[in-house]
Amino acid sequence: MSLTLHSYWRATAPYRVRIGLNLKGLPYGYVPVNLLTGEQHAPDYVATRNAQHLTPALEADGQVLTQSLAILEWLEETHPAPPLLPKAPFARATVRAMAALVACDIHPLNNLRVQQALEGLGVDAPARLAWSQRWIVEGFSALEPMVAAHGAGFAFGDAPTLADCCLAPQVYSARRYQVDLSPFPAIAAAAERAAAHPAFAAAHPDRQPDAANA
Repeated sequence: MSLTLHSYWRATAPYRVRIGLNLKGLPYGYVPVNLLTGEQHAPDYVATRNAQHLTPALEADGQVLTQSLAILEWLEETHPAPPLLPKAPFARATVRAMAALVACDIHPLNNLRVQQALEGLGVDAPARLAWSQRWIVEGFSALEPMVAAHGAGFAFGDAPTLADCCLAPQVYSARRYQVDLSPFPAIAAAAERAAAHPAFAAAHPDRQPDAANA
């Protein structure tokens, strides 16, 4: 299978997909999309890669997939080993809830287009930072007891799951936004464990080809 990921080095949604691809041991091509210069708005990209003007877009043998959670679920279905989801239905639902809490409730409120929209409304930089911190803290406050209850090294259990694919990038983002992680020891510990895993280390923003041009 030929895989090509359209990605921006620092964006957390493609970061999740890079982790998933690495965990599955799947090689892929990397095409940078510079969100700051607006490459995601190029007519060809919108027409053939991502109609939402976003990253990621994953090309798989001529088909194009978007939305990080959908891509990760597709990876799980097409390459089930090693698994990103536990076997038991309740456990699977819990992992999916953790992932959705990050991908659907935290991240959309502090991504680039929201920051740009706030700036366009006249919201200054300190207020935009406070906005981002508020939603990260609120989300982590709900996620922390879940990780504390179910984690055993990683966010759920003792092996990486879909939850870690989402959590590690969000912790990276939280640090960018100067969020104090001391109230979230279970989250911080899971992120630290993930950072030591080769699949996560290789997916880190600083190790992407377009990071050098930032």
